[in-house]
Amino acid sequence: MTYPELPPKAATAVSVIATLSDANFTAHLVGGAVRDLLLGLPAGDFDVATNATPEQVAELFSKTYFVGAAFGVTLVNIDGESIEVATWRTESSYKDGRHPDNVSYSDNLDDDAARRDFTVNALYLDSINKIIIDPVNGLADIELKVLRAVGNPDHRFSEDGLRLLRGARLSAVCGLTVCKETEAGMKKNCKMIDAVSGERIGIELTKLLTGPKPNTGLELLKRTDVLEHIIPELLQLVDLPQPANFHPEGCVWTHTMLALESLNEPTPALAFATLFHDIGKPDTITEKDRIRFNCHAEVGAKIASDICQRLKLSNALTARITELVKQHQDFLNTMKMRPSTLKRFFRQDCFTELLALHKADRLGSNGDLEVWQWCKQKYESFNEDQLQPVPLLTGNDLLELGIPQGAHYKIILEELESAQLDGKVSDNKEAKEFVIKKWKKLS
Repeated sequence: MTYPELPPKAATAVSVIATLSDANFTAHLVGGAVRDLLLGLPAGDFDVATNATPEQVAELFSKTYFVGAAFGVTLVNIDGESIEVATWRTESSYKDGRHPDNVSYSDNLDDDAARRDFTVNALYLDSINKIIIDPVNGLADIELKVLRAVGNPDHRFSEDGLRLLRGARLSAVCGLTVCKETEAGMKKNCKMIDAVSGERIGIELTKLLTGPKPNTGLELLKRTDVLEHIIPELLQLVDLPQPANFHPEGCVWTHTMLALESLNEPTPALAFATLFHDIGKPDTITEKDRIRFNCHAEVGAKIASDICQRLKLSNALTARITELVKQHQDFLNTMKMRPSTLKRFFRQDCFTELLALHKADRLGSNGDLEVWQWCKQKYESFNEDQLQPVPLLTGNDLLELGIPQGAHYKIILEELESAQLDGKVSDNKEAKEFVIKKWKKLS
């Protein structure tokens, strides 16, 4: 494989390398951006690895910050852009299952490569001499599109439990097949994920779920028993039967994986809601005239909320996911809804995600998009004023009409808005006539 053409976004990192080189240090581009560039994928931020110590790096640049002093990581800021510069290092044992007990700087690039997680992440681009440095045969794995742990997989995963999730994510996002030895190492060390905080697990899962082919990563987590340690509730979906006329694809797990696969650059809320939308089915299954899951959306919303809190997702994101799961079955009634009910359904902040969830739900089962298409066309036909019209009357107007204040104000105004949304009243006069009749019934 020839040295790749670097994108413009690598320019600042390359300038950092040039400065280090001029000072007689060795420095190369390394990490995920290099991997993605060689795989032909959009590259993220470019990082730099060097034999210069953090103190030596700091002497060469005017703005530096030691963000990982214990691990030899320095941020170099140039014109507002920050480049992560890591000193080549070796690492000792990981007693906490997440971080090395001791770090020693090294002047040997092979040492730095040997402590990295996967071979495709241990490739270095020498921007000075325009060559690829490949200490652990990562190029071969790039060519084969294989994800392989550096060195002994058992050691790699026993050191840091987060690598279990990172492996699943890289497999899915980068389209890499995990080699047998690496997958076996993941399965053997599946319990190491228990050493990872819920918050860190949530961050990795978000990256997995919002990227391409999340089902691939989740299937890997299931096969290696990692899923059992992070979201055991999902395993209850495996082999859980569904009525064949609605779900020809098979069990709830298969349905969920197909729904996830159909998503295209989803928001985190939509991605998690798709993963959890049927998680209430195991607790609600009945088999009388046919298989049914009565109230599974409401039950699932509670389970989803509990999982989100365990993963330390933000309160706002948790609330959004929970609401999407809770309402995902409401599309069954949309064609029969009164205009006022339908418009209130449409004007929710989460509606576009809810609509996308319904589409994924259908694409993951019988593929019937009739309701989705109808709702989409209806939604797009309404303007904002039609969905959220200016109120025809306020509480002050009710007071002027001689209606005493009380809890009935809310009932009257809600009924008035319904009539307005249904097209039964359209101006102030009609609104007052409607309210007077309504008040007479209430009083």
